[in-house]
Amino acid sequence: MADIPSARFRARILEAFTAHAARLGWTAAAFKAACEEVQLSEGEAALACPHGAADLFDAFADRADEAMLAALDDLDLPAMRYSQRVKACVQLRLEAQAPYKDAARAMTRALTRPDRAPIAARLLWRTADRIWRALGDTSTDENFYSKRAILSGVLASTYARWFSDDTADHEATWTFLDARIANVMQFEKFKARLKPISEGVQTAVGVAARFRYGR
Repeated sequence: MADIPSARFRARILEAFTAHAARLGWTAAAFKAACEEVQLSEGEAALACPHGAADLFDAFADRADEAMLAALDDLDLPAMRYSQRVKACVQLRLEAQAPYKDAARAMTRALTRPDRAPIAARLLWRTADRIWRALGDTSTDENFYSKRAILSGVLASTYARWFSDDTADHEATWTFLDARIANVMQFEKFKARLKPISEGVQTAVGVAARFRYGR
């Protein structure tokens, strides 16, 4: 796909765009400045991003996801506890965007527009899905959706904390992330305890139905 002209042009624009977005926001002005910097014509820019800066939401998020997945290869995931693996994924993604933190903040602000809520939700879901797949998740039942929905919430809240954390090592963010993952793990244990109860209730209902209605 990288050999497709539109993809090549989009990658060039994105590389220049982040610095302009940090200064001008995720705006048409930043997009125009980036295109001028990489010397793309209006036609080439339109081929790469028909909707201008809005077409870079996906590319910016995808680049962070790819960097996160590549960095996972350097970790010994099997030797880590499950919660540590999830934390590592989220932390690696934020670290991948650290050089573009102001641009990431600008993108988040731009995605708060009500009409862009579906885009924000889709990008969060895609990142959560990629994390679970990288960790070997094979669930196909309701757990497939609950895992991704919960992790999407963890990602969103951790990013919010990260944006307000101006320390060099972002320790406050990682502490916050630890607490969010601990909450998730507690919830998962609670669900596991409820499952036998739920199954027992279903069995009891089935027995009562047979008494009332027969087979």
